[in-house]
Amino acid sequence: MPSTTKADPGPAPDFALSPLVAIWELTQACDLACVHCRAEARPWRDPRELTTWEGFRLIEAVRGFGSPILVLSGGDPLKRPDVHDLLRHARDVGLRVAVTPSGTPLLDERAVGDLREAGADLLALSLDGSTAEVHDRFRQVPGSYEATRRALEEARRLGFPLQVNTTVSCHNASDLSAIAVLARRLGAVLWSVFFLVPTGRGRHGQALSPWEQERVFHLLYDLSRALGLEIKTTAAPPYRRVVLQRQALEREAAAAATAAGLPEVPPRGGRTGAGVNDGNGFLFVSHTGEVCPSGFLPLSAGNVRDRNVVEIYRDSDLFRALRDPDRLKGRCGRCEFREVCGGARSRAYARTGDVHAADPYCAYAPPAGS
Repeated sequence: MPSTTKADPGPAPDFALSPLVAIWELTQACDLACVHCRAEARPWRDPRELTTWEGFRLIEAVRGFGSPILVLSGGDPLKRPDVHDLLRHARDVGLRVAVTPSGTPLLDERAVGDLREAGADLLALSLDGSTAEVHDRFRQVPGSYEATRRALEEARRLGFPLQVNTTVSCHNASDLSAIAVLARRLGAVLWSVFFLVPTGRGRHGQALSPWEQERVFHLLYDLSRALGLEIKTTAAPPYRRVVLQRQALEREAAAAATAAGLPEVPPRGGRTGAGVNDGNGFLFVSHTGEVCPSGFLPLSAGNVRDRNVVEIYRDSDLFRALRDPDRLKGRCGRCEFREVCGGARSRAYARTGDVHAADPYCAYAPPAGS
């Protein structure tokens, strides 16, 4: 779709000072064997993981940013016996915390209640298919779908705010509308759609082509409008460009309707978000303490065992470069949407080895002279 307006990101948070989201990979241990797993997770824990005490120090350091959202991720966070102690400490220092457990027998009704009691503010669970057949094929463990459904229903019963995560790849792109409807029925406050990055187990030809991805972007926008479902994307910042383009076309249509004397229809859905990208409003701490721009961009700017995470995020060359749109190359560097989009840095790195290269999965061609 051609550009119909210049991008106007408007006032934005100062991501040079603080991320919007900080993810800590508590462990890479997980009882699933998902076909896309960036960490190539396995059932056993790594003895090099941050200890409970080191975790407390990290949580306190993250609080030094102000009030970012802390996500306790994995692997499966439930594989760490101290996960509730870590949650309570985050609550005590005043952080908002989300937890992303895996859909396994560990995630029973009691586990959901324990996470709620320990202080989790949001539960994020993955649904990668609207049926057990599709989801379990992706997760490679029979019963994962049912475990996830039961956990979602128990969380809703407890009044737990729910986020549904879906990783889009060739295996489930045709199922997205059904997944969106299911997420809406289950009471999700947010549908977080991850676009597969070719790293870890996801290296093996599962990612959508640029034009398939573009079609999915427009589908997501339509689903957001039709269902009133809040949608955000991960590893797919060009979705924000699509939202801006669609909104521009809708404004033109609304102006034409007003001129014709037709009643105004208020818009809903299709938000662009805050312009978060790898290292720009987002950071990732690995299970061994390495601080990376994201879990899909495995370049370390330092380790929390040696340096404060705030210092690493604000001052390291890697993070500062990723927050500078003038470093972008190729189509991304020329694009009029680079301030609000910036292209998927993790996908550029995975394909080219250059974090500043043009996003190889973006189908948009900037106008000549932009």
